[in-house]
Amino acid sequence: MERVRSLDPLVQDGLLAALLFAATFSAGRAEGRVGLLLQTALVLPLVWRRKAPRTVFLLVSGAALAQWLLGPQLPADVALLIALYTVAAWSERRWAVAAGAVLEAGILLASWRWAADGRFLACVVVLTAMAAAAAVLGSNIRDKRAHLAELEDRAVRLERERDQRARLAAAEERTRIAREMHDIVTHNLSVMVALTDAAVYAQRHAPGKATAVMHQISETGRQALTDMRRSLGVLRAGEPDAERHPPPGIAQLEALAAQMRAAGLATRLEMLGDHLPVPATAQLTVYRLVQEALTNTLKHAPSGTRAEVAVRCSPGTVDVTVTDDGTAPTGPSSPGQGLTGMRERIAAYGGAFTAGLLPGGGWRVQARLDLTPEEAAA
Repeated sequence: MERVRSLDPLVQDGLLAALLFAATFSAGRAEGRVGLLLQTALVLPLVWRRKAPRTVFLLVSGAALAQWLLGPQLPADVALLIALYTVAAWSERRWAVAAGAVLEAGILLASWRWAADGRFLACVVVLTAMAAAAAVLGSNIRDKRAHLAELEDRAVRLERERDQRARLAAAEERTRIAREMHDIVTHNLSVMVALTDAAVYAQRHAPGKATAVMHQISETGRQALTDMRRSLGVLRAGEPDAERHPPPGIAQLEALAAQMRAAGLATRLEMLGDHLPVPATAQLTVYRLVQEALTNTLKHAPSGTRAEVAVRCSPGTVDVTVTDDGTAPTGPSSPGQGLTGMRERIAAYGGAFTAGLLPGGGWRVQARLDLTPEEAAA
């Protein structure tokens, strides 16, 4: 049976027609040459029943009508039931209804001509029940096939959506890593360059201070490596550095300000409100925002520039303002990864972000994080 199902549908239907012809051959031969011709006309079209179900039904019905006109009774008339079943299984419902109506008319004509006396109604009922069974069976097969096709289509859509979600997640992760790498590398390299310049100067005029500056450069480099490993997801929780260097937050802003002061940027920090209720991810956002703003000031502002950082924590919001008094524009000449990264970080909390020149000179970065549950859900 499995071998038969694996064959081409045309071959399967050819085998069905051959079996039906062989099973009814003796009855057709008993009717003579006309009987054999009519039997062939009834059975042969079944070979193409699945390729052209409506056409095959019309051909078989035409052969049955010729049989009715010529008079011989043939058991090959079962081909009408097979043709009706095929129409119901492979065509739209309206065609199945039309084919059923045609067959019912044929049943009435056949019963009127060949039913024994007093058996007309019984003959009609029996033949109609057989036709109805063939139509219902075909309709069920069509519905089952449509249901399976719908399930397959749904599975394909779900798989496609899963792949899309995976690609989006990968893109978001790449964006997050790129943003973190930009903040970490830009800040720490800028600080290390400034400290290196200071060490070179101190080596000539105050050799004792040069050693301390070099130690600070080394510590800055180690911190940069730790932050990079954490951002790339390769720093395991069990490693010692994970405990010594937790993800930076608002509490680490004082150390950041001290680092900037050591690099030559006079930095004043003001923190208002309790930062402990602020989520760790929001604290990291605040830290990166201040870090990026101070790094831009360190890179672009002239010597002697002063920077001020104000962080205000209140229930539901965190306000951050970073300003400097540089006489030249301290922001980048064109929007780059820094400003874009700041804006994306703040947008994740439904907050507001602005950055631009001050009327009297200098640069100001201002942001507000909204920590309300509604914004977090959005």
